[in-house]
Amino acid sequence: MIRTRRAALAVLLTAEAMNLLDATIVQVAGPAVHADLSGPAADIPWFSAAYTLPFAVFLITGGRLGDIFGRARTFKIGVAGFVLASLACAVAPAAGLLIGARAVQGAVAALVIPQTIGLIRALFDGDDLAKALGSIGPVMGLSAVTGPLLGGLLTHALSWRAAFLVNVPLGLAVLLAARLLREDRAETRPRLDVIGTVLVVAGTGLLGYPLIAGTNWALLPAGAVVLVVFGVQQRRTAAPLVEPSLFTNRGFPAALAGSLLFFAVMTGLMLLVPLRLQLGEGADVRTAALTLLPLSAGLAVSSWFAGAKLVPKFGPRVMFAGLALLVAGILAGADGPALALCGLGMGTFTVPFFTAALHRVRPHETGSAAGLLNAVQQLGGTLGVALLGGLYLGGVTATAVLGVAAGLTVAAALAVIPLSSRLGR
Repeated sequence: MIRTRRAALAVLLTAEAMNLLDATIVQVAGPAVHADLSGPAADIPWFSAAYTLPFAVFLITGGRLGDIFGRARTFKIGVAGFVLASLACAVAPAAGLLIGARAVQGAVAALVIPQTIGLIRALFDGDDLAKALGSIGPVMGLSAVTGPLLGGLLTHALSWRAAFLVNVPLGLAVLLAARLLREDRAETRPRLDVIGTVLVVAGTGLLGYPLIAGTNWALLPAGAVVLVVFGVQQRRTAAPLVEPSLFTNRGFPAALAGSLLFFAVMTGLMLLVPLRLQLGEGADVRTAALTLLPLSAGLAVSSWFAGAKLVPKFGPRVMFAGLALLVAGILAGADGPALALCGLGMGTFTVPFFTAALHRVRPHETGSAAGLLNAVQQLGGTLGVALLGGLYLGGVTATAVLGVAAGLTVAAALAVIPLSSRLGR
C-alpha cells in the first residue's frame, strides 16, 4: 500500500515537473527557434510567454474544475491535452503556429497543476502528508531552473523540436500510471462561477500582457481594477471561484506575496545569466545552458537536505536561511560558484515555504489554494523576466540588475514572516 502511494506521488510529481519545465524550456533556445522559423525578433519572448500567460490565467479555473468534476479525471484530461499540444509544438512549421500551440499547451497545463495538492491529500495523511507536500516545492523549483538547461542542451545536440518531443513519452507514461490515483473532489460539489472566471481571466491577462510585450502599459491599471472587481464579486457570490476563507488569516496572503517575489527573482536570474553570456560575452547556447548547472545542482541537493534534516528540526524558520544564501549568491555576482550558492538558497527556501503555505489548507479550499499559488508563481516569473531582463536589455549593468534582484529577495523575506511559526499560520 505504501509503495503504491509513493508510486502515485511519483506520477503526480512527474506531471508537475513536465508542465513546469515547459514554462522555461525555450528561454535559452529562443534565438535558435527564431533562426529556424524566421519572423520578427519580437516573436522570441512569446515562445515562452505564449505558454506562461494562459497557464497563469487559467490556473484558478483549473483548480475549480477539479473540485467540480474530480481531480483525477481533470488531471488525466489535462495530461492528454498536454501531450497533443507538445506534439503540435514539435512539428510547428512557422512561428505563429508554434506560438498558438504553446498557448494551448499552457492552457491545458492549467488543468494539471492545481490537481496535485488535492490528489496528494487523498493519498496521505499525518506526517506522511507533510512530507509529500514538502516535495512539491523542490519539484517546482528544480523544474523551473532545469528548463533552460535541458532546452539549451537538446537544442545544441539535436534540435529545439526535441525539447517538446520529450513530453510525448513522458506524458504517455503518466497517463498509463494515472490508474494509481484515487479520485478526489470537494465534498459538496460547487458550481463554476462563470462571471468570476471571466473577471479573473481578463484581469490576469491585462496584467500579464504588457509585462511580457513591454508595451501597452495602460493595460496594467485596467487589469488591477478588474481584479479588484473580481475580489468584490467573490465576496458576494454564493459559489466563489476563490474560497474567501483562504484570506481570513495572514498566512495564505503572505504565501502569495512571498511566492510572487521569490519566483520573480528565480525566473529573472535564469533569464539574466544566459543573456549576459550570449549577448555580453558571445557565448553559444550550450555554454549558456551549462552555466546554469551549478544552480540546478545546488537546488537539488539543498531541497533534499532541507526536507530530510532541516525542516523537521527547525520548521519554517529555515526559509530565512535559504533567502540569506540566495542574497549572498546574487551579491557575489551570480556566476560560477555564486550560482551554486543561489541554488542552495532556492532549495533551502522552497521546501519549508510550500510546507508552511499548504499546511492548514482545508479540503474545500484545495482547488483555490493550488490555483492561486501556481498562478502567482507564473505571474512572479513574468514580472522577473520583464523587470530584470528589461533592465539589462535596456542598458542597465548586470551588477545593478543583480542589486534589484537582491532587493526583491529581501522583500520576499519580509513577506513570509507570518509563515514562520511552526504551523505556518
